[in-house]
Amino acid sequence: MDVGVLTVPLGGESLDDALAYLSGLSVGAVELGVGGFPGDDHVDRRGLLDSEDARTELTDALDEHGLRVSALATHNNPLHPDDERAGEADEELREAIDLAAALDVNTVTCFSGLPAGGPDDEVPNWITAPWPTEHADAHEYQWEVATDYWADLADHAASKAVDVAIEMHPNMLVYEPHGLLRLREATNERVGANFDPSHLYWQGIDVTEAIRFLGEHDAIHHVHAKDTKVYEANARTRGVLDTTAYTEENERAWLFRTVGYGHGEAHWKDVVSTLRMVGYDGALSIEHEDSLTSSREGLEKAVDVLGRAVFETTPGEAYWAE
Repeated sequence: MDVGVLTVPLGGESLDDALAYLSGLSVGAVELGVGGFPGDDHVDRRGLLDSEDARTELTDALDEHGLRVSALATHNNPLHPDDERAGEADEELREAIDLAAALDVNTVTCFSGLPAGGPDDEVPNWITAPWPTEHADAHEYQWEVATDYWADLADHAASKAVDVAIEMHPNMLVYEPHGLLRLREATNERVGANFDPSHLYWQGIDVTEAIRFLGEHDAIHHVHAKDTKVYEANARTRGVLDTTAYTEENERAWLFRTVGYGHGEAHWKDVVSTLRMVGYDGALSIEHEDSLTSSREGLEKAVDVLGRAVFETTPGEAYWAE
């Protein structure tokens, strides 16, 4: 297991400068945005697909700085009721899978997407309650749409031997572990989790229990290291389904925080240990979205905490148990 970084916060810098900076922090892996909400500041997806020389140039740059790619990221909504928007997201996702295979990268991170609540609706609809019953009906319609799309997408991923790691995210159909397993069971084992605890904390989900739950099904393909702090004084009156702007920090019920600023180092050591228990040995890819600090300071503080939490060696023999 090693510490990685999703490079989006460094998008204003050249790829070489970003890699040099991260290498200097003793980061071991990078997650590169190739489309969708992460953008493509550091990677020209189609340019790399079309040019073996460009792919060689990228791998040479990574090798020079002692870094590997943990995943390619394209987070968007391939289930959007607007056909043009859904088609663009689908193209991004399929091309990301193709590029991952060409680069010998095992994983693409993404969202499940979110359909409308019915065939004539124009806006995605996040259903959070089964009553009135029209909402339960809408939810089942959404799962029909999602299963049809993802069955085909999962087959494409399997044909390329690439895992698709879905981030459980609000305003997406898959936003918690049971939904993730439902989609995995309806498709194939290439579909799994990009386990981002930040979205689980504010929902009241126990993160280490969620790791165990998904780990029982070998369903964790990638991990984001991102923290959240629930501010109880605000949550007591707002609840946690908070639509307050992220930039109104003093008013929100919860905020995304730098690793260690929502939960202490002991918690993150427990997260790392539980991931090891279920057999995960990939990257902990830091996703910086803390509005209370700069990108560089947030990344550096997260690397510091995780650097003390991760294990650098494989488990030794339990000689004391013999």
